[in-house]
Amino acid sequence: MLHERPSGKRSALTLRPGYVLTFFTLCLAAYYFVVPGTLLVDKRSSRGARDQKSKNTFKLKSIYRHGVGDDYRLHQRLEVTPQLIAEAGTIYQEAAAQIQDDEDQEPLWINSADYATTNPFDFGFQLRKMPLTLKRMKRRDPDFMEAYITGETYMAEDETYAMWINDDVVAPNVTDRDTVVSLALMSSNAYVRIPQTGDWRNVTGPWNETEPEDFGWDGDGIRGHVFYNELENIVVLSIKGTSAQGVPGSGEDETTGNDKVNDNLLFSCCCARVSYLWTTVCDCYVKSYTCDESCLEKELRRKDRFYSAIIDIYKGVLEEYPDAAIWVTGHSLGGALASLLGRTFGLPAVAFESPGELLASRRLHLPFPPGLPSYMEGIWHFGHNADPIFMGTCNGASSSCSLVGYAMETACHTGRVCVYDVVNDKGWSVNMFNHRIHKVIDEVLLGYEQAARCVEPEPCVDCYNWNFVPSRNWDSSSRLITKTRSHVTPTRTTRITATTTSSSTCVGRNWLGFCTKYEL
Repeated sequence: MLHERPSGKRSALTLRPGYVLTFFTLCLAAYYFVVPGTLLVDKRSSRGARDQKSKNTFKLKSIYRHGVGDDYRLHQRLEVTPQLIAEAGTIYQEAAAQIQDDEDQEPLWINSADYATTNPFDFGFQLRKMPLTLKRMKRRDPDFMEAYITGETYMAEDETYAMWINDDVVAPNVTDRDTVVSLALMSSNAYVRIPQTGDWRNVTGPWNETEPEDFGWDGDGIRGHVFYNELENIVVLSIKGTSAQGVPGSGEDETTGNDKVNDNLLFSCCCARVSYLWTTVCDCYVKSYTCDESCLEKELRRKDRFYSAIIDIYKGVLEEYPDAAIWVTGHSLGGALASLLGRTFGLPAVAFESPGELLASRRLHLPFPPGLPSYMEGIWHFGHNADPIFMGTCNGASSSCSLVGYAMETACHTGRVCVYDVVNDKGWSVNMFNHRIHKVIDEVLLGYEQAARCVEPEPCVDCYNWNFVPSRNWDSSSRLITKTRSHVTPTRTTRITATTTSSSTCVGRNWLGFCTKYEL
């Protein structure tokens, strides 16, 4: 505070004692109150940031399981509670220790320090998203779609285009390597082992109460693992199909007849009729290289098959998260089912090492938008060219797939393919053991600095030498005449097959190019 001496001359700047005391008191108060308050706010902000980060990760929230075959009516949901996480973590650690001592067993988790954990059931995944304009059906509720696929809903051809809309959605960023790795881990074998003592809730009606919980159908059905990001309101549904005995990378579960039936229905030309020595999985085979198409379509849509089971699981997830964005993913069979589910309901889908599912998509009459450019597809298939199942080369009577009873005859994928050229880059040879999910994660997805570029598949035709007739009673005198020429174009990843087909009996086709009227 400035003041003047009586002489009226300005003196040097001085402070009165009262103001010194006041200034000292204010400093002391600031030290005891303001500074600690600031630190408290910082601590609270730090804690809030941690809570925010926790909410911005994808964590396992629930598990669905659905029976197939004779147990197709069984459908349950398990909520992932802290108690379940602890029990599952103990089971995981015991199983991981046993597998570590067995070189023939595939590990349950990856060795990367960035994903280190002692309990995958409590692991938080970080996924990056990207905007995507997705062309999908305007009405996509399960009841309508089931009626649409089975042909119970008729629409004139000029009404078809009005059914489609362009939606701006969020999708997983498939150009980000860490996001791709995280989606693959969600599809991994780490989530196979779960406590059987959990509080499973029946989604469908109750069955015989005398049956124990672990009575076998779980190992013969399909699982859906639900990961949820609370902050972004996004769900990832990871589909885990049953394991294929003899096919590497299948995990712990041993398959039964139901699994083989469904695999051979989805990925074979005609009921797994590889040779006369094979027993077909359905009664659609007519004669040599001739198959009843209508019969195949009905078999795939049966309630005790995989496709109907995964539709039921999706209904449960949709009921649980009605307003959330839903992404689907899976490995091998689970990846193919994820693609089928994504195409049915217009969901972003990321599949890993999945067999070709284009043939099954056509047979199920799944919606294909008219004139769709490739950049508007929301389905991505990640794989490498040393996996015969993904590349569609694991077929023929002497193939390794056939030796264990699988007719994996399809090679064509829908959506876009993202292929790693490990044959040239790493010197790998084509082998079924390269199909294993953790080999794919450890040595392929993490072995490259960037995610593979996703492109539109090359022209591809499955089962080109088969004749598919409208029904078993079809007149053989008007047999479809199919002319086929194929060639292999030198490429690092993809085999190209070109086919020219003409029919003397088809007198009407729809806008998709399918024959809708035959001259009998």
